[in-house]
Amino acid sequence: MRYTAPILAALAATATATSPMEHAAKLFTLETAPGETVEVTEEEKFRMIDQGRHFFDITEFKNTEISTLRIVDDDSSRPFPKKLHQRCTVEKLHAKIDIDRIRTQLEQFTAFHNRYYQSQHGVDAAEWLYERVRAVIQESGNPLATVRLVRHDAWAQPSIVATIPGSDRGRIVVVGAHLDSIVVGDRGDGRAPGADDDGSGSLMILDALRVLLTDRRIAQGNNLNTIEFHWYGAEEVGLLGSQDIFRLYATQGRQVVAMLNQDMVGYKGRDGVERFGLVTDWTSPSQNEYMKLLIGGYTDIPYEETQCGYACSDHASANRNGYRSSFVFETPFGNHNPLIHTPNDTIDTVDFDHVYQHAKLTTGYLYELAHWPFAEEES
Repeated sequence: MRYTAPILAALAATATATSPMEHAAKLFTLETAPGETVEVTEEEKFRMIDQGRHFFDITEFKNTEISTLRIVDDDSSRPFPKKLHQRCTVEKLHAKIDIDRIRTQLEQFTAFHNRYYQSQHGVDAAEWLYERVRAVIQESGNPLATVRLVRHDAWAQPSIVATIPGSDRGRIVVVGAHLDSIVVGDRGDGRAPGADDDGSGSLMILDALRVLLTDRRIAQGNNLNTIEFHWYGAEEVGLLGSQDIFRLYATQGRQVVAMLNQDMVGYKGRDGVERFGLVTDWTSPSQNEYMKLLIGGYTDIPYEETQCGYACSDHASANRNGYRSSFVFETPFGNHNPLIHTPNDTIDTVDFDHVYQHAKLTTGYLYELAHWPFAEEES
């Protein structure tokens, strides 16, 4: 086991403030870099969160085979498209994106006092979102689409997975967002509306699900690949929900061919220059190139490459378990919403024109890959 100098310094700085009772409390194992772990108390863990440090909390997963990091090597046998094949249909789907619906649902989602992963508010918010997903599927009349609550053994808040099965059910294309929220300095009692982080992504991908289910080919089950929509619980405390889901998928040998993370989609940037932040570290280079193609073909704004560090959001759980992932953020890192993790991350700060750009990107990503055979000769 190796310890990084910043972590050692942080722990030393907090040691004098740690009581004997804290020393006797449960210890949490955090992976702060590939192969580098540290054991901390719960209070020390939350101090790291408050300082903006990223990590996997592997306390519940360290004894499984896949707890050893797998860096994804891009699979040249399953290439991404080199051009857009579904432009006509995707542009029609873009016309069905309902920003007013997203806004109304986000108002309701942020009305929960918080969405903390161990609070009743956090459980209630997840179950509310599950019912909204279920209603979208029922309203579509699609007999194949399903949704399930994913209960986790070690914490209260569930995750959600909605599935549109493909004719080749072996391949899965995933879009994900996290449904929990947190506020600095609080452990579940404080107000944490989480409008941008990540209510914006959660409700945006819900509308992308609704839009896809209106398509005739999807309704007839003519999509080649299975599409999954994931809403992860407990992201803010060490990527717990996404770790649990992708760990299980890897154990089962499920073939996730692509994953797109949509964590925060509602802020144009502190500098007022609107563009996506395309995260290049701990993501798939080949999928990132494909995201550039989609951004150029299906959105009205450019991208800027950026980095967010190790274990910064749920795409890292896919990558860690051997699955190609990308993370398209609302802006380049450092230019993002300064109000996250505060009671002021409210709906009045969300820019819904920017949400619309993410919705166009997500819809294009899903529809193009739903019909893509991932075969070299088809590229």
